[in-house]
Amino acid sequence: MADENTPNQSQQNPEQQLRALRDAIDSVDTQLVDLIAQRAAITAQVGAVKRELKQPLYVPSREQALIQGRRDYAEAKGLSADLIEDVLRRIIRESYRTQTMQATSTSKTLERPVVIVGGAGRLGQLMGKLFANTGYCVEVIDKHDSFTAELAQKAQAVIVSVPVNQTVAAINALPKLADDCVLADVTSVKSAPLQAMLEQHQGPVVGLHPMFGPSVHNLAKQLVVVTPGRDDAQCQWIIEQFVNWGAHIETLPAEDHDTAMGWVQAMRHLSTFSYGLHMAEENADIEALLQVSSPIYRMELMMVGRLFAQNAELYADIIMANHQQFPTIARYLERFSEALKELQQGDKQRFIEQFEEVKRYFGQYAEQFLDESEGMVQLADDQRFRQQPD
Repeated sequence: MADENTPNQSQQNPEQQLRALRDAIDSVDTQLVDLIAQRAAITAQVGAVKRELKQPLYVPSREQALIQGRRDYAEAKGLSADLIEDVLRRIIRESYRTQTMQATSTSKTLERPVVIVGGAGRLGQLMGKLFANTGYCVEVIDKHDSFTAELAQKAQAVIVSVPVNQTVAAINALPKLADDCVLADVTSVKSAPLQAMLEQHQGPVVGLHPMFGPSVHNLAKQLVVVTPGRDDAQCQWIIEQFVNWGAHIETLPAEDHDTAMGWVQAMRHLSTFSYGLHMAEENADIEALLQVSSPIYRMELMMVGRLFAQNAELYADIIMANHQQFPTIARYLERFSEALKELQQGDKQRFIEQFEEVKRYFGQYAEQFLDESEGMVQLADDQRFRQQPD
């Protein structure tokens, strides 16, 4: 028996059939939108209940079970499990936005303020907004504000959120804090700020590095690196607060963090900057490049452009703060030059040998990264045609 939503095509010409089928698709799509709206209303209620239960925004095991269940159901219906997973993940990501403001506090002393030093900056504003929306009393100290001894003794936490090249000076300028006050920073280097905090404050100290920008809508699945300082147990409530907001926590010693950041930040940002600088000085035609770019190159070009849409001083500070990586970057330039020289000489075999050496170095990660990037490539391809008519 034909589905009631499927048009009868027996007495229609092809044009009429196509029009009827498109009308049927439009009807189903409208039903999908209605169902997603219904789901959004339910997830908002879930957020309210989570608040009562003091449960975190993001629970990995729950999300994984939900997705696996829908994948199994999709396969039973003859649909692509990957398709359904893609759709669900996008819907779930949106649902976290409705639940963010319903997060619960992990501190038992909400009447004591959380002080954000540098709270007028973009990341400082995000930190202040998150704490305030979760019920905390938030006090902002910016460059022209006085951090009084009275406020310092009341504060349950002081979070330093100033440019990386000003962090140590800002820490050294802090007044004496209450013995149980948690002192933390959110800068992208950790060794020097952590040492400064340990010398300035005798109470609990922890380094935090939010691995995201201030433009994020919520912290679901966002990474925060924790570098332990002193009195870990007393710092736990603030770490649990980030977890409650949905963040994923990784804990590293400060030196290990800074070594990794030399690769994650300094090396990558300087390479991206240099590529963009080269494009600009060569006057490459971006519009022409976009017209003929593959999805993967479009993604690479997007990441270059993304850098230059942001604050120049911020990236200069990040790169210069990782000066210990400069010798590695210099060796990278030498290898780049050597590879170019060999290619200019027509030494194809040497290129292939080195390619295979690097492939062995990456091992199983090469295939893993290929698989993970496929979804991103497809998304970039979709974005390319997003504004173009059928």
